[in-house]
Amino acid sequence: MRAGWVRVDCHLHTAASGDAVTTLDQLAERVAREKIDVICITDHNVTSAAMKAAAVGGLGGARVIVGEEIRTRAGEVIGLFLTERIPYVLPAAEAIGRIRDQGGLVYLPHPYDPARGSLGAEADRLCAAGMADIVEVFNAKIADQSLNARAGELAARWGLSAGAGSDAHDPPGVGAAYLEMPDFDGPASFLASLRSARVVGEYRAHAPRFTA
Repeated sequence: MRAGWVRVDCHLHTAASGDAVTTLDQLAERVAREKIDVICITDHNVTSAAMKAAAVGGLGGARVIVGEEIRTRAGEVIGLFLTERIPYVLPAAEAIGRIRDQGGLVYLPHPYDPARGSLGAEADRLCAAGMADIVEVFNAKIADQSLNARAGELAARWGLSAGAGSDAHDPPGVGAAYLEMPDFDGPASFLASLRSARVVGEYRAHAPRFTA
């Protein structure tokens, strides 16, 4: 990786999500092992773990961006660079307005994955209306790469920046996908750096929660 560049996982979860098992200590250990420089903690409908990690200066040597994967009436939307939690089940436009009121960025996760609460056709409408900043073009939990390819086409169609995330819900998932990009300081420079980013990733299924 080039000097002055960082590895950024734009989308991952901790046990605070409810459907994930990774503790902050486990996340710190895994991030250090995988040499990730920046993590966006994007728990479902909560920001408590992300804010705790950010308050102590990061985890495992990685900086923390506070995020939230928000269930809206249209599907899931992620807010990045948040300062406070956004309620779930709002109309998508209202949730996006609240993200932007905080100076945050609007990130569309796995827009076409039918197995999750994805936006589907609504993603195109939000992009057309100028209500999205970043489209996740690689999600490491998607086995069918045509779905990631469709997300890439969506980003290209509307001239939006591409994101990538492990979507890790367990420690083994951390490091499955990330961006290599110029370092940044804040939302505006993050967006600018994304224009030069390189996606690195592989499909990695969720590790089984229990073993026989």
